[in-house]
Amino acid sequence: MADLPQTSKDPAPTVLLSEAEIARVVADLAARIAPSVDDETVAVVLLTGGLWFAADLTRALSRVGRNVRFDALWLASYGDDKASRGRIDVHAPFQRSLLGRKVLILDDVFDTGLSLAEAGRIAREAGASEVLTCVFARKPWPLPRAPEPDFVGWEAPNRFLVGYGLDHAGALRGLPDICALD
Repeated sequence: MADLPQTSKDPAPTVLLSEAEIARVVADLAARIAPSVDDETVAVVLLTGGLWFAADLTRALSRVGRNVRFDALWLASYGDDKASRGRIDVHAPFQRSLLGRKVLILDDVFDTGLSLAEAGRIAREAGASEVLTCVFARKPWPLPRAPEPDFVGWEAPNRFLVGYGLDHAGALRGLPDICALD
């Protein structure tokens, strides 16, 4: 990999999962998820970090014969901080009706569980018949979390992650690898 960009205050990112390894994780997730969804399922990405993962996963699902519908829910719990603020802000709601449909919520990383729980609550209130959840990475957490994701791609270390949609104050999301910034 070429030299990674470095912000003035932080150490250089350390690659933990390469672009090729990410592609293998996404393909595996698509194979595991495909039996649980159909073409009427609405895949809902949690913005903004989950966008990279959701794009790759929905294409991988298409390659295994599942052409899910797509929507987004814009939630925020971190702002520009390295730790969750402990509350969820909803910046934009669903664009299509979820009434009577299965929903597959997609997020980049599962740590506190707040975003996934809030997205599930909002989807159920919107009339989803079933809510499934999928995260690319699950970080260890000292307290019980509810709900746990239905599908997890990668068990991540307890480090500050950037790349593949994960950011530090809005920066480094576009790195093709997942890196630690600590």
